[in-house]
Amino acid sequence: MSSISRPSGGTSRRSILLGLGALPVLAACGNPVGSDGPERLDARVDAARDFLRSNYASLGDLFDKAHGILYIPVVTEAGLFVGGGYGQGALRINDVTVDFYSATRASFGLQVGAQQYAHALFFMTEQALADFRRSEGWAASADLRYAVPTHGGSMGAETTTQFAPVIAVVFGQSGLIAGASLAGVRYRRIIP
Repeated sequence: MSSISRPSGGTSRRSILLGLGALPVLAACGNPVGSDGPERLDARVDAARDFLRSNYASLGDLFDKAHGILYIPVVTEAGLFVGGGYGQGALRINDVTVDFYSATRASFGLQVGAQQYAHALFFMTEQALADFRRSEGWAASADLRYAVPTHGGSMGAETTTQFAPVIAVVFGQSGLIAGASLAGVRYRRIIP
């Protein structure tokens, strides 16, 4: 009986080719990469903000206490062993757009499918907002704090913000990949 061993730690040519097959899926998911002008992107951000405010009263404290909010109205992700995701949005301070950003992620491992979701990052301290705006490519870490919006009641933003300078809210998820996480998403300032 013979055994076949494969080198560990490497990526096979087959998985790279299969992963590249996911790229057309990503492009076909309806996320118009690079085609949104500032007015259209701002309109999408307005819709995301309005959706959160009208459907999740429990986020009221976050809206009131945040020093800035980054809205990414649509992120499209697709993967077949190698995956990727892309979305565009706007950073707002006092509900006024100050910059536009892209959100990108590359991922490797067992994954098959596609999904779309929206998210918002609430910057709860001046320092967190300043660090984000100064960075050339801010990356969401695995220890990012998530708020799960509910339709009623308070989330206790007072205690949450003591320990979390940035709070993420993921919403509007649809697709075939379960569970949207922002770990590894890289945000960069763009000119739409």
